[in-house]
Amino acid sequence: MAEVNQEPGHLLYGRVLTPGGLVEGGVVAVQDGLIVYAGAARRLPEACSGWPESARVQDGLLIPGFVDVHVHGGAGHDFMYANAQAITEIAGFHAANGTTTMLATTMTASKEAIDRVLAATHAYRSEDRPFAQVAGVHLEGPFISPKWPGAQNPEHIVPPNVNWLKEWEDTYPGLIRQVTLAPEREGAAEVISWLRRRGITAALGHTDAAYEQVIAAADAGLNQAVHTFNQMTPLHHRKPGTAGAVMSDERIRAEVIADGIHVHPAAISILARLKGPKGLILITDAMSAAGLSDGEYAIGDLPVKVQDGVARLRDNPDALAGSTLTMIKGFRYLIQEAGLSLDDASRAASLNPAISLGMERSIGSLEAGKRADILLLDGALNLRGVWIGGRPQEI
Repeated sequence: MAEVNQEPGHLLYGRVLTPGGLVEGGVVAVQDGLIVYAGAARRLPEACSGWPESARVQDGLLIPGFVDVHVHGGAGHDFMYANAQAITEIAGFHAANGTTTMLATTMTASKEAIDRVLAATHAYRSEDRPFAQVAGVHLEGPFISPKWPGAQNPEHIVPPNVNWLKEWEDTYPGLIRQVTLAPEREGAAEVISWLRRRGITAALGHTDAAYEQVIAAADAGLNQAVHTFNQMTPLHHRKPGTAGAVMSDERIRAEVIADGIHVHPAAISILARLKGPKGLILITDAMSAAGLSDGEYAIGDLPVKVQDGVARLRDNPDALAGSTLTMIKGFRYLIQEAGLSLDDASRAASLNPAISLGMERSIGSLEAGKRADILLLDGALNLRGVWIGGRPQEI
């Protein structure tokens, strides 16, 4: 238990999902933005016993806040064009849906456009901000395969360029937390090694890689796959492809969009069994239309049509263009449709992405000493409360 000082905190009561399992009749004690105790209420430290109660819901479930490492926007805004106010609105929307930490995710674009996103996100992070915490940037491209552009603009695809990354890292140290690239492209191995030496996630995506090329990239340090099964060479019994390598190599964590559109629930179930509790990462890949009605939108600089909540490129209806998913919906889908346990779904939504970011000592689970990023769900897994750094959020 972390040291408890004299200023009172507050208590959240319910079933508490801890790293050791689900605690019935539990409580989480919060003070100065941190968790000071999470466990059985009967064992609540005496120093916390007089603190006021902040939440109690019939059949309430307390779980760690969600960590989304792959999100392009929401509430009508895209990180590619976001200023401080737009980033605040994106973070507010996703916070209201359970996301407590996120990566501002870019699109394949010109270097100048990416420069602007990095500058805007760096400036935003330099101040204390409400809502979901923006931990950094995920560069989804432009170092991808022109054969698998998906909803990325092929005009801006370039080979992996370590000099660009060095320049960005020198200008904004620690801002870039994940880079998606096609590992089969010339220069990819050098970039992967450079990223991993700095603790940056090296992820494959939008790739034409063969199985053997992915394994070689993992040998160089590649450690994640973006939106698994989508925009990569598929599994074939004589050519396992990118998907086969991701499924079989325990060094590679697998992102998945659990919306029933991008991946069949049976495929998610198979992926989850193969990757194990530590290998799956839930993402939204949400674009600007998340939280809004059907209509005409854009992802990056490409026009998008959203119909029945499904986002597709207007000029190529076969191409999905991100999603309108939220983390709470994806979390429910993992449990209710893909058959994951509560513990495994929570790991996929919270602890595993926190580990991917190297932030597992401060976020990702309900433990003393970690930031008080807490979700309260009812018996039907509906979101009833969100706290970020101990501060309640509107939902």
